[in-house]
Amino acid sequence: MTTILNADLHCHSVVSDGTLTPEALAERAKANGVELWALTDHDEVGGQHRAAAAAKAQGMKYLTGTEISVTFIGHTVHIVGLGFDPDNAELVQGLRQTRGGRTERAMEMSEGLAKVGIKGAFEGALKFVGNPELISRTHFARFLVESGVCKETNEVFRKFLTEGKPGFVPHKWATLKDAVTWITGAGGLAVIAHPARYKFSPNEEFALFTEFKNHGGQGVEVVTGSHSVPEYQVYAETAREFGLAASRGSDFHSPEESHTELGTLPFLPGQLTPVWDLLASRIQ
Repeated sequence: MTTILNADLHCHSVVSDGTLTPEALAERAKANGVELWALTDHDEVGGQHRAAAAAKAQGMKYLTGTEISVTFIGHTVHIVGLGFDPDNAELVQGLRQTRGGRTERAMEMSEGLAKVGIKGAFEGALKFVGNPELISRTHFARFLVESGVCKETNEVFRKFLTEGKPGFVPHKWATLKDAVTWITGAGGLAVIAHPARYKFSPNEEFALFTEFKNHGGQGVEVVTGSHSVPEYQVYAETAREFGLAASRGSDFHSPEESHTELGTLPFLPGQLTPVWDLLASRIQ
């Protein structure tokens, strides 16, 4: 049976592409009734000790977290790691390698935008970056909103930063095996993040879940900020089919940009094993 718990195990701070510090996120999570929290910055664990200390100060339970970018059959997929040792050398080095190349990619994105009349995008995006190693499309989106090119970040992505648009540049990320191996090697549990977002065909999605499980992956986000209510049920059934534990997380980035607030999602559907039941010994 599912353990009912207001757990939010997916959000981002200024260490990657969020706008709040780990301490401010912890305070916000606590205010919204979160009982178990994880900070999952992109390809980075640099905020983990701060987040754990902030959670403790707020009286919240905490799981270490990260969100690793993976290239799978030509698409970018995200794998969340939970409950690992953030000082594990192989994990830290793997994430450092994954972050490599972001600056070069960002400069290419800026060149593409310049060709359609948007000048100075690289320098503009840098103003929004907390960690220069992690400059991303989100930072470009914030610059284009500030510049008045678009009204909101979602519009920027649609018009400029998705495949086939002027500012899109693909990046070669880690492999699925890499991500799962780094996480499990550091004592953690690997989770497929927001699976509905990838728009895979049924065969492609089956391949993703099969390979993920074969590499030692154990979880899937069922209730997440980018899933619709019907998709909660779809991925609850997928979790049962593949024997995966279920996770829950808002994917919160910013008070101004995120549609789902920390700690406000519905609880997990019944008859699922929550990831936190498998990670009980790793909860701080």
